[in-house]
Amino acid sequence: MPDPAKLTRRSLLVGIGAAGGAGAMYAAMGVLGLAPSPAADPLPRTGGAAGPAPYVPPGRSDFTLRGGRPAKVLVLGAGVAGLACAYELGKAGYDCTVLEARDRIGGRSLTLRGGDTVTELPVSWNGSASPGTADSPERRQVRFGPGTYFNAGPARIAQWMVTLDYCRELGVPLEVFVNSNSSAYVLTSGMRAPVRMRTARADAYGYISELLAKATDAGALDARLTKADQELLLDFLSHFGEIGPAHTYTGGERRGYRVDPGVTAGSALGRPPELAEVLSQGLGRMLTMDAGYEQAMPMFQPIGGMDAIVRALAGRVGAERIRTGTRVTRITNRPSGVEVELDGGAVLTADYCVAALPPHVLTRVRTNLGADVHSALATPIPMAAGKLGLEYGRRWWELEDRVYGGATETDLEIGHIWYPSHDYHTERGLVVGYYNTGPHAEAYDAMPHRDRVRRALGHGARVHGAKYRKDVLDAVTISWRRQPHIEGAWVRWPSTSGLSLLQRPAGRVYFAGDWLTHLIAWQAGALESARKVVTDLHHRVLKEG
Repeated sequence: MPDPAKLTRRSLLVGIGAAGGAGAMYAAMGVLGLAPSPAADPLPRTGGAAGPAPYVPPGRSDFTLRGGRPAKVLVLGAGVAGLACAYELGKAGYDCTVLEARDRIGGRSLTLRGGDTVTELPVSWNGSASPGTADSPERRQVRFGPGTYFNAGPARIAQWMVTLDYCRELGVPLEVFVNSNSSAYVLTSGMRAPVRMRTARADAYGYISELLAKATDAGALDARLTKADQELLLDFLSHFGEIGPAHTYTGGERRGYRVDPGVTAGSALGRPPELAEVLSQGLGRMLTMDAGYEQAMPMFQPIGGMDAIVRALAGRVGAERIRTGTRVTRITNRPSGVEVELDGGAVLTADYCVAALPPHVLTRVRTNLGADVHSALATPIPMAAGKLGLEYGRRWWELEDRVYGGATETDLEIGHIWYPSHDYHTERGLVVGYYNTGPHAEAYDAMPHRDRVRRALGHGARVHGAKYRKDVLDAVTISWRRQPHIEGAWVRWPSTSGLSLLQRPAGRVYFAGDWLTHLIAWQAGALESARKVVTDLHHRVLKEG
């Protein structure tokens, strides 16, 4: 037993780390004053005057691999799933190397800042050759000012998702993401002009409540409800739709004001449009965008950009274990290990391999994994999505429209307009000028950057007027189907055929990614998949001992 008098801080920390993991060790470092100082914090708050966020020792993880022997693992892909696999395996003593074809880590968790370059594959690209061998790719320089960033991929985290657990464990500081805002707007093709979300919701709820209340009064629900239940329903509707004792919707303060109340009573918006007009507006999807379980108010975002998560993961994995600009061309299962051939001919070997690449990209890598695996990988369909980041020199949406965070919902080709949930009342800011999917995104995929911006500004002006085109400092668009080595925002499974097969290893090759979960398109899906893969691999190592 060691002599307590000779116990050093180093040996104490090593012992704590062995017993309690990295989280306990970092917490102990904080107590001993050995944790990084605020000045060394790699995740400073941007755009404000508060300075760097204070260092918070990471919380202990609820997920830990224990026991086993060291093994060598090659992880293909430095997106969220790949980095999480390397991180979790590394905590358990595995020797991991991460290979990434792109020149940067993070995959679809992409945050763009001034000085970055956005490269997109040619419109004619069909995956039949190496990127860039046909028409020239399109490259654009990002010229955002200091502190401005654009989350071109994921931008929000729900409270129940495991992503927040990793933020806590990795010490990634968070702030509120305003996911919905009654002061934002709604504009559909059935509307003559945009209205505030609160106004659209008040009119829809009011008329629905009136119709249901009058049907109840007329006895239409006598066969379904007792008299007592009908009274309870009417009481609910009177509040839900603000219809009052007469059960008639005539508007009210929920619709908003032309002149806000203060010293005076203000000036209300007045009577709502007729029921037929409200029905013709097609508000169903607009008013329920935040009703899904994956949505909430509030949600959260890392301070300074979503890539704070991948940077924190990469920092724990170690820069020396991550090789960017390294494209894999062949994966070969062997009885005692895996061989991975790189572009250029070099071959790496390991005990196991985790392929954390998009399935449609994996189909172009030569393997001996079998026809059934190749067929399963070819089943998911890559989906289109795009975004536009507009940096303005003046935060007019706060100054003139009184909109602080949230989103305007439309059925136009731009989809949504997102307003920033941080750095309020500063000089400049970034609005997400479109976030579109499906056919609209496919149409934008085929456009050059300048045409996307021009069209999106035109549609945004239908919501906000001429000021939407003014004071634009820089504009950056992204088409996820044209991103090299990614080629899709997410995937859709036309059938679940092949899903269970790919959730199991093919020999010594494992597969990881959000596309193997029921949380497709969310970082949480990638993290949940990574946890399953490393658990399965670790149990195998323990068994084969």
